[in-house]
Amino acid sequence: MGPSPSGTASAEQVEAAWQDNKLAQVLYHDWEAQTYDQKWSISFDERCTSIVRDRFLHVLTSSPAKGEAIPFGRTLELGAGTGFFSLNLKLAGLVDEVHVCDLSPGMVAAAEQNAQRLGFTIGGRVADAEALPHADDTFDLVVGHAVLHHVPDVEAALREVVRVLKPGGRFVIAGEPTTIGHWYARHLSRATWEAATRASRLPPLRRKWARDRAELDESSRAAALEAVVDLHTFDPRELAATARRAGADHVGTATEELLSAFVGWPVRTFEYAVAEDALGFGWASFAYRSWRRLMRVDAALGRVVPQRFFYNVGVTGTKPAA
Repeated sequence: MGPSPSGTASAEQVEAAWQDNKLAQVLYHDWEAQTYDQKWSISFDERCTSIVRDRFLHVLTSSPAKGEAIPFGRTLELGAGTGFFSLNLKLAGLVDEVHVCDLSPGMVAAAEQNAQRLGFTIGGRVADAEALPHADDTFDLVVGHAVLHHVPDVEAALREVVRVLKPGGRFVIAGEPTTIGHWYARHLSRATWEAATRASRLPPLRRKWARDRAELDESSRAAALEAVVDLHTFDPRELAATARRAGADHVGTATEELLSAFVGWPVRTFEYAVAEDALGFGWASFAYRSWRRLMRVDAALGRVVPQRFFYNVGVTGTKPAA
Protein backbone atom coordinates (compact mmCIF):
# COMPACT_ATOMS: atom_id res chain seq x y z
CA MET A 1 0.00 0.00 0.00
CA GLY A 2 1.43 3.40 -0.98
CA PRO A 3 1.47 6.64 0.97
CA SER A 4 -1.40 9.07 0.79
CA PRO A 5 -1.26 12.24 -1.33
CA SER A 6 -0.93 14.21 1.90
CA GLY A 7 2.64 13.01 2.20
CA THR A 8 2.16 10.97 5.37
CA ALA A 9 3.93 7.63 5.67
CA SER A 10 4.21 5.00 8.34
CA ALA A 11 7.44 4.19 10.14
CA GLU A 12 7.37 0.79 8.46
CA GLN A 13 7.17 2.37 5.01
CA VAL A 14 10.09 4.69 5.75
CA GLU A 15 12.19 1.78 6.97
CA ALA A 16 11.32 -0.28 3.88
CA ALA A 17 12.20 2.63 1.60
CA TRP A 18 15.90 2.32 2.38
CA GLN A 19 15.82 -1.05 0.59
CA ASP A 20 13.27 -0.14 -2.11
CA ASN A 21 14.25 2.84 -4.26
CA LYS A 22 10.87 3.16 -5.98
CA LEU A 23 9.19 3.37 -2.58
CA ALA A 24 11.82 5.88 -1.45
CA GLN A 25 11.04 8.02 -4.52
CA VAL A 26 7.32 7.99 -3.70
CA LEU A 27 7.71 8.73 0.00
CA TYR A 28 10.28 11.47 -0.50
CA HIS A 29 8.43 13.25 -3.29
CA ASP A 30 5.04 12.93 -1.57
CA TRP A 31 6.64 14.65 1.42
CA GLU A 32 8.32 17.26 -0.82
CA ALA A 33 5.04 18.00 -2.62
CA GLN A 34 3.72 19.87 0.39
CA THR A 35 6.41 22.58 0.27
CA TYR A 36 8.16 21.99 -3.06
CA ASP A 37 7.10 25.20 -4.80
CA GLN A 38 8.12 27.31 -1.82
CA LYS A 39 11.45 25.52 -1.37
CA TRP A 40 12.52 26.02 -4.99
CA SER A 41 10.82 29.43 -5.48
CA ILE A 42 8.52 27.97 -8.13
CA SER A 43 5.79 30.24 -9.42
CA PHE A 44 3.52 30.50 -12.43
CA ASP A 45 4.14 34.07 -13.48
CA GLU A 46 6.43 35.96 -15.85
CA ARG A 47 9.53 35.21 -13.75
CA CYS A 48 9.30 31.42 -14.00
CA THR A 49 7.48 31.42 -17.33
CA SER A 50 10.39 33.26 -18.96
CA ILE A 51 12.93 30.88 -17.36
CA VAL A 52 11.01 27.82 -18.59
CA ARG A 53 10.46 29.28 -22.07
CA ASP A 54 14.16 30.10 -22.48
CA ARG A 55 15.30 26.72 -21.14
CA PHE A 56 12.88 24.79 -23.34
CA LEU A 57 13.86 26.65 -26.51
CA HIS A 58 17.57 26.37 -25.64
CA VAL A 59 17.32 22.58 -25.56
CA LEU A 60 14.83 22.33 -28.43
CA THR A 61 17.03 24.28 -30.85
CA SER A 62 20.12 22.20 -30.08
CA SER A 63 18.75 19.78 -32.67
CA PRO A 64 15.99 21.33 -34.78
CA ALA A 65 13.78 19.16 -36.95
CA LYS A 66 11.98 20.33 -40.07
CA GLY A 67 8.27 20.99 -40.07
CA GLU A 68 7.74 21.38 -36.31
CA ALA A 69 4.84 23.64 -35.42
CA ILE A 70 4.64 25.70 -32.22
CA PRO A 71 2.60 25.52 -30.11
CA PHE A 72 2.97 21.76 -29.76
CA GLY A 73 -0.29 19.89 -29.37
CA ARG A 74 -0.86 17.05 -26.93
CA THR A 75 1.96 17.22 -24.38
CA LEU A 76 3.04 14.89 -21.57
CA GLU A 77 5.31 15.98 -18.74
CA LEU A 78 7.34 13.06 -17.37
CA GLY A 79 8.02 13.17 -13.63
CA ALA A 80 6.09 16.41 -13.54
CA GLY A 81 6.38 17.23 -9.86
CA THR A 82 4.08 20.21 -9.22
CA GLY A 83 3.85 21.04 -12.93
CA PHE A 84 6.62 23.66 -13.02
CA PHE A 85 7.73 22.90 -16.59
CA SER A 86 4.54 22.01 -18.47
CA LEU A 87 2.24 24.58 -16.85
CA ASN A 88 4.71 27.39 -17.49
CA LEU A 89 5.14 26.14 -21.08
CA LYS A 90 1.37 26.47 -21.48
CA LEU A 91 1.45 29.98 -20.00
CA ALA A 92 4.21 30.80 -22.49
CA GLY A 93 2.03 29.63 -25.38
CA LEU A 94 4.42 26.82 -26.39
CA VAL A 95 2.09 23.87 -25.69
CA ASP A 96 -1.64 23.34 -25.93
CA GLU A 97 -3.07 20.26 -24.19
CA VAL A 98 -1.18 19.26 -21.02
CA HIS A 99 -0.96 15.84 -19.40
CA VAL A 100 1.30 15.06 -16.43
CA CYS A 101 2.58 11.91 -14.77
CA ASP A 102 4.70 11.23 -11.72
CA LEU A 103 5.53 8.27 -9.50
CA SER A 104 4.37 10.36 -6.51
CA PRO A 105 0.60 10.70 -5.96
CA GLY A 106 1.31 13.81 -3.91
CA MET A 107 3.09 15.50 -6.80
CA VAL A 108 0.32 14.62 -9.29
CA ALA A 109 -2.25 16.11 -6.90
CA ALA A 110 -0.14 19.27 -6.48
CA ALA A 111 0.21 19.68 -10.27
CA GLU A 112 -3.54 19.28 -10.72
CA GLN A 113 -4.20 21.86 -8.00
CA ASN A 114 -1.76 24.32 -9.60
CA ALA A 115 -3.45 23.84 -12.98
CA GLN A 116 -6.87 24.39 -11.45
CA ARG A 117 -5.71 27.66 -9.86
CA LEU A 118 -4.46 28.77 -13.29
CA GLY A 119 -7.76 27.88 -14.93
CA PHE A 120 -6.41 24.86 -16.84
CA THR A 121 -7.76 21.36 -17.17
CA ILE A 122 -4.98 18.77 -17.31
CA GLY A 123 -4.78 14.99 -17.31
CA GLY A 124 -2.83 13.55 -14.37
CA ARG A 125 -1.66 9.95 -13.93
CA VAL A 126 0.44 8.26 -11.25
CA ALA A 127 2.99 6.47 -13.41
CA ASP A 128 6.43 4.89 -13.49
CA ALA A 129 8.68 6.49 -16.13
CA GLU A 130 9.97 3.03 -17.06
CA ALA A 131 6.44 1.73 -17.79
CA LEU A 132 4.16 4.55 -18.89
CA PRO A 133 0.41 3.74 -18.88
CA HIS A 134 -0.14 5.50 -22.21
CA ALA A 135 -0.74 3.99 -25.64
CA ASP A 136 1.79 4.08 -28.45
CA ASP A 137 1.84 7.18 -30.68
CA THR A 138 -0.16 9.34 -28.25
CA PHE A 139 1.73 12.63 -27.77
CA ASP A 140 3.14 15.35 -29.99
CA LEU A 141 5.63 16.36 -27.30
CA VAL A 142 7.06 14.82 -24.13
CA VAL A 143 8.86 17.14 -21.72
CA GLY A 144 10.64 16.71 -18.42
CA HIS A 145 12.66 18.78 -16.01
CA ALA A 146 15.14 17.29 -13.53
CA VAL A 147 13.53 13.87 -13.84
CA LEU A 148 15.98 11.42 -15.47
CA HIS A 149 18.44 11.53 -12.58
CA HIS A 150 15.71 9.97 -10.39
CA VAL A 151 14.96 7.08 -12.77
CA PRO A 152 16.82 3.78 -12.16
CA ASP A 153 16.95 2.80 -15.85
CA VAL A 154 17.34 5.95 -17.94
CA GLU A 155 17.45 4.13 -21.27
CA ALA A 156 14.24 2.26 -20.46
CA ALA A 157 12.53 5.55 -19.60
CA LEU A 158 13.67 7.15 -22.86
CA ARG A 159 12.42 4.09 -24.78
CA GLU A 160 9.02 4.68 -23.19
CA VAL A 161 9.20 8.36 -24.14
CA VAL A 162 9.87 7.43 -27.77
CA ARG A 163 7.12 4.80 -27.71
CA VAL A 164 4.35 7.18 -26.58
CA LEU A 165 5.36 9.90 -29.04
CA LYS A 166 3.62 10.15 -32.38
CA PRO A 167 5.91 9.50 -35.37
CA GLY A 168 7.97 12.65 -35.81
CA GLY A 169 7.08 13.77 -32.26
CA ARG A 170 9.64 15.53 -30.10
CA PHE A 171 10.93 15.14 -26.54
CA VAL A 172 12.68 17.91 -24.60
CA ILE A 173 14.13 17.05 -21.18
CA ALA A 174 16.01 19.79 -19.34
CA GLY A 175 17.62 20.48 -15.98
CA GLU A 176 19.60 17.27 -15.46
CA PRO A 177 22.82 17.49 -13.38
CA THR A 178 26.13 16.91 -15.11
CA THR A 179 28.73 14.82 -13.29
CA ILE A 180 31.19 17.70 -12.90
CA GLY A 181 28.44 20.21 -12.10
CA HIS A 182 26.96 17.98 -9.42
CA TRP A 183 30.39 17.67 -7.80
CA TYR A 184 31.02 21.39 -7.44
CA ALA A 185 27.41 22.20 -6.54
CA ARG A 186 27.47 19.69 -3.67
CA HIS A 187 30.76 21.01 -2.34
CA LEU A 188 29.65 24.64 -2.57
CA SER A 189 26.33 23.86 -0.89
CA ARG A 190 27.93 21.88 1.93
CA ALA A 191 30.45 24.64 2.67
CA THR A 192 27.75 27.32 2.58
CA TRP A 193 25.45 25.34 4.85
CA GLU A 194 28.15 24.86 7.47
CA ALA A 195 29.23 28.52 7.38
CA ALA A 196 25.69 29.93 7.43
CA THR A 197 24.32 27.75 10.21
CA ARG A 198 27.37 28.38 12.42
CA ALA A 199 27.37 32.14 11.83
CA SER A 200 23.64 32.43 12.47
CA ARG A 201 24.10 30.91 15.93
CA LEU A 202 26.55 33.61 17.03
CA PRO A 203 25.06 35.86 19.76
CA PRO A 204 24.88 39.06 17.65
CA LEU A 205 22.99 37.25 14.86
CA ARG A 206 21.06 34.55 16.70
CA ARG A 207 17.79 36.41 17.30
CA LYS A 208 17.17 37.37 13.66
CA TRP A 209 19.15 34.86 11.64
CA ALA A 210 19.13 31.50 13.45
CA ARG A 211 16.76 28.91 12.09
CA ASP A 212 14.80 26.73 14.50
CA ARG A 213 16.75 23.62 15.53
CA ALA A 214 13.91 21.29 14.56
CA GLU A 215 13.77 22.84 11.09
CA LEU A 216 17.52 22.37 10.68
CA ASP A 217 17.23 18.73 11.71
CA GLU A 218 14.41 18.24 9.20
CA SER A 219 16.56 19.81 6.46
CA SER A 220 19.41 17.46 7.33
CA ARG A 221 17.12 14.45 7.07
CA ALA A 222 15.86 15.75 3.71
CA ALA A 223 19.44 16.04 2.46
CA ALA A 224 20.07 12.43 3.48
CA LEU A 225 16.98 11.28 1.57
CA GLU A 226 18.06 13.26 -1.49
CA ALA A 227 21.19 11.13 -1.58
CA VAL A 228 18.90 8.09 -1.89
CA VAL A 229 16.57 9.41 -4.60
CA ASP A 230 19.20 11.20 -6.72
CA LEU A 231 20.56 8.25 -8.69
CA HIS A 232 22.51 9.66 -11.64
CA THR A 233 24.64 12.44 -12.98
CA PHE A 234 25.34 12.76 -16.69
CA ASP A 235 28.06 13.34 -19.20
CA PRO A 236 26.33 15.16 -22.10
CA ARG A 237 27.83 12.92 -24.79
CA GLU A 238 26.85 9.75 -22.92
CA LEU A 239 23.31 11.07 -22.37
CA ALA A 240 22.98 11.71 -26.11
CA ALA A 241 24.23 8.19 -26.85
CA THR A 242 21.64 6.76 -24.42
CA ALA A 243 18.86 8.63 -26.25
CA ARG A 244 20.03 7.22 -29.58
CA ARG A 245 20.09 3.69 -28.17
CA ALA A 246 16.52 4.28 -26.99
CA GLY A 247 15.50 4.83 -30.60
CA ALA A 248 15.56 8.63 -30.94
CA ASP A 249 16.51 10.60 -34.05
CA HIS A 250 17.76 14.21 -34.27
CA VAL A 251 19.35 13.95 -30.82
CA GLY A 252 20.99 17.05 -29.37
CA THR A 253 22.15 18.29 -25.98
CA ALA A 254 22.38 21.77 -24.50
CA THR A 255 23.89 22.95 -21.22
CA GLU A 256 23.31 25.88 -18.87
CA GLU A 257 24.66 27.37 -15.63
CA LEU A 258 28.38 27.67 -15.02
CA LEU A 259 29.17 30.96 -13.29
CA SER A 260 25.51 31.22 -12.34
CA ALA A 261 25.74 27.83 -10.61
CA PHE A 262 28.80 28.91 -8.62
CA VAL A 263 26.70 31.80 -7.30
CA GLY A 264 23.25 30.25 -7.38
CA TRP A 265 23.91 27.17 -5.28
CA PRO A 266 25.53 29.04 -2.35
CA VAL A 267 22.75 31.66 -2.49
CA ARG A 268 20.00 29.02 -2.50
CA THR A 269 21.66 27.11 0.34
CA PHE A 270 22.17 30.29 2.38
CA GLU A 271 18.48 31.17 2.01
CA TYR A 272 17.48 27.74 3.30
CA ALA A 273 19.99 27.76 6.17
CA VAL A 274 18.82 30.97 7.88
CA ALA A 275 15.48 31.96 9.37
CA GLU A 276 12.76 32.42 6.78
CA ASP A 277 12.00 36.03 7.70
CA ALA A 278 15.67 37.11 7.93
CA LEU A 279 15.85 37.97 4.22
CA GLY A 280 13.48 40.38 2.57
CA PHE A 281 12.30 41.22 -0.93
CA GLY A 282 15.41 43.30 -1.59
CA TRP A 283 17.62 40.26 -1.12
CA ALA A 284 15.41 38.07 -3.31
CA SER A 285 15.39 40.67 -6.08
CA PHE A 286 19.17 41.11 -5.92
CA ALA A 287 19.80 37.34 -5.97
CA TYR A 288 17.47 36.78 -8.93
CA ARG A 289 18.87 39.66 -11.00
CA SER A 290 22.43 38.52 -10.32
CA TRP A 291 21.61 34.96 -11.38
CA ARG A 292 19.97 36.16 -14.61
CA ARG A 293 22.96 38.36 -15.49
CA LEU A 294 25.35 35.47 -14.96
CA MET A 295 23.11 33.22 -17.08
CA ARG A 296 23.66 35.67 -19.96
CA VAL A 297 27.41 35.42 -19.42
CA ASP A 298 27.11 31.63 -19.34
CA ALA A 299 25.29 31.70 -22.70
CA ALA A 300 28.38 33.32 -24.21
CA LEU A 301 30.71 30.89 -22.44
CA GLY A 302 28.72 28.03 -23.91
CA ARG A 303 30.30 28.76 -27.26
CA VAL A 304 33.82 28.04 -25.96
CA VAL A 305 33.57 25.96 -22.76
CA PRO A 306 32.95 22.18 -23.14
CA GLN A 307 29.43 21.11 -22.15
CA ARG A 308 30.57 18.75 -19.41
CA PHE A 309 31.68 21.68 -17.19
CA PHE A 310 28.21 23.27 -16.96
CA TYR A 311 25.79 22.34 -14.19
CA ASN A 312 22.64 21.54 -16.21
CA VAL A 313 22.28 19.41 -19.32
CA GLY A 314 19.20 18.93 -21.43
CA VAL A 315 18.55 16.39 -24.17
CA THR A 316 16.15 16.43 -27.10
CA GLY A 317 15.25 14.12 -29.95
CA THR A 318 12.44 12.92 -32.17
CA LYS A 319 10.61 9.68 -32.80
CA PRO A 320 11.50 8.39 -36.27
CA ALA A 321 8.80 9.25 -38.78
CA ALA A 322 6.70 6.37 -40.02
